[in-house]
Amino acid sequence: MTDAALSSSRSTNPFSGLMSGTAGPVLVVVLAILAIWYVGTFALNAPFQRDLYERADRVDVPFSQLVADTMAQDRPKLPAPHQVAIELWDTTVEKKITSKRSLIYHSGITLTSTLLGFAIGTGLGILLAIGIVHSQVLNKSLMPWVISSQTIPILAIAPMIIVVLGNIGITGTLPKALISTYLSFFPVTVGMVKGLRSPEVMHMDLMHTYSATRVQTFFKLRLPYAVPYLFTSMKIGMAASLVGAIIGELPTGAVAGLGARLLAGSYYGQTVQIWSALIMAAILAGSLVALIGALEKLTLKRMGLAR
Repeated sequence: MTDAALSSSRSTNPFSGLMSGTAGPVLVVVLAILAIWYVGTFALNAPFQRDLYERADRVDVPFSQLVADTMAQDRPKLPAPHQVAIELWDTTVEKKITSKRSLIYHSGITLTSTLLGFAIGTGLGILLAIGIVHSQVLNKSLMPWVISSQTIPILAIAPMIIVVLGNIGITGTLPKALISTYLSFFPVTVGMVKGLRSPEVMHMDLMHTYSATRVQTFFKLRLPYAVPYLFTSMKIGMAASLVGAIIGELPTGAVAGLGARLLAGSYYGQTVQIWSALIMAAILAGSLVALIGALEKLTLKRMGLAR
């Protein structure tokens, strides 16, 4: 079959056209996750529901009723997707943004720490990468410490940071932002080091032929090569920064933020609240990463590097 015939057959087959893009495969994955989620909800919640039937002397409950009841428990082991969706709707659309029960309000608190930590981590990562690339001493002495810093569990170091800073009077957003910085600077450092070292030897020799200084070589050659690596590492750093902000809210006993919602849900056994906060965190992370992706496309297009 010729290419023209293949193209014609694809155009007349809507399913093939859908699956050839991005939306189709993503939709299939989402539907598969929802199906597995519903099956898991029934499997985990059914034993408790059967126990309730036995206590109420209901032995002839039809299977359809059992399925419906497992999907509507107040405190299920695993909430159904529609329960989480209803909770998200109630805590975003139905609540005022200033309400302490609004997930948008709590997301704003977490977002503040995330962006501050990400900004500090990105700046620190870029500075470290520049130093490592241009100084052999820093490369040998600093790079191993940068890598080994990530072997310390963040759950262990977060309370230490909160307590130490609290003892010297630093509270609020900054301690949580520093935890985000701790997680976000590493991918930026590694990505920028790789990017700054990516120019070919031939191009570096050409800059030496032109008697270019280190500063000129950096801005004319190294930095343009490193920009794609920077944006890729920033996407990873942003997601890590959000995780750091949420973790930073846990040991402080915070009353606001997505971490606080997770804590409150775990204290009172509100699994639907926990899952809604988790989904909201995922939506927030996806939005932030997508924003960086849009900035990447715009930047690379202006630099003439867009594909």
